[in-house]
Amino acid sequence: MTVTPPDTAADSVAETTRRVVQEFLSARLAGDGERLVALFADDVDWLLADNPGVPWIRPRSTGAECAAQAAELAEHTVAEDTRASVDTFLVDGADAVLMGHLSGTVRATGKSFEGPFALRLTVENGRITRHHLYENSLSVAQACTPS
Repeated sequence: MTVTPPDTAADSVAETTRRVVQEFLSARLAGDGERLVALFADDVDWLLADNPGVPWIRPRSTGAECAAQAAELAEHTVAEDTRASVDTFLVDGADAVLMGHLSGTVRATGKSFEGPFALRLTVENGRITRHHLYENSLSVAQACTPS
C-alpha cells in the first residue's frame, strides 16, 4: 500500500480561502466597510441577479462597489429583522461555497423576504475575486414592491 503525502500547497490555498471567507463574514456582520474593501480584489466577478426594483441589487465589479453592497442592504432593510444563517461551508482550494437561509424586512414597504441562499466565493492572492450569490430573488423583489 502506498500512502501519498498531503499536497501542502493545496492545503495552504484552502487554508487561505477559509481564513479570508471567515474574515469576510466577520466584516459583513460588523458592518466594517473598510475591511470589506480590503478583502475584495480590485476587479471582482460579481453575480447577483439584476433586479431594478431592488435598490441594493445592481451590477458591481470593483472592490469598493462590492463592499458597498453591505451598507446599501443595511440602509434599505430593518436591522433587527435581518437574519442570515450558514449551515454549510465548503472549501476546495481557492473556491468556497456557503449555503444557508436569509430573511429580512424592507424598510420602505414593511414587507418581509426569506429563502435559501448559496454564495460562491473565490480567493486569489488573499483577496476575493469572485462573489456569486444565488437567492430567492422573487421573494426579495416582492418585498420591495409597494402594495
